[in-house]
Amino acid sequence: MIRSVPNINTSRLVLRAMKPEDFNRFAQIWATPGAVRNSGGQQMSRGKAWEAFLRNAGHWEMTGFGQWAVIEQGTRLMVGQTGFFFSACAYGEDYDPFPEAGWMLTPEAQGRGLAREAAEAAHDWFDRVIPGTLVARVGAESTASLRLAAHLGYEEMRETDCSGESIVLLRRNGPPATR
Repeated sequence: MIRSVPNINTSRLVLRAMKPEDFNRFAQIWATPGAVRNSGGQQMSRGKAWEAFLRNAGHWEMTGFGQWAVIEQGTRLMVGQTGFFFSACAYGEDYDPFPEAGWMLTPEAQGRGLAREAAEAAHDWFDRVIPGTLVARVGAESTASLRLAAHLGYEEMRETDCSGESIVLLRRNGPPATR
């Protein structure tokens, strides 16, 4: 099992481990409504963001996968995160046992294909290192994230409620045949 977080470079991005000095930016991103609205997530207080930040570090240690910081190469600024995790959402036996994929970007980084670039790179890594079924949840109103999920090979399972928000549960049984 991988215990160190691999770096992944794309043409415009670096996916890397989150470092202690990333926390302020991480908390800022999770407090931004425009960043969390597309992921089916909710804004976090600084305290909740710290818990999530630490949980991500532990996730890599315990499972061999987790979330990467998405760094824009040109600015060296953290613009979001992508990767995989186990959640405890109790959505059912067809969802809960599988790693969940997630991606989110700051509003200023959206609309430029960066989410697709980051999520493709993360999924390519997962398919090589830990192949298998993945699940995801996306806000029902987030057409961009739903399109990205379909591009990555996810298929809709059902729509449900998460903290008063309508979300779509998705499943991916391996990489799509072609992209």
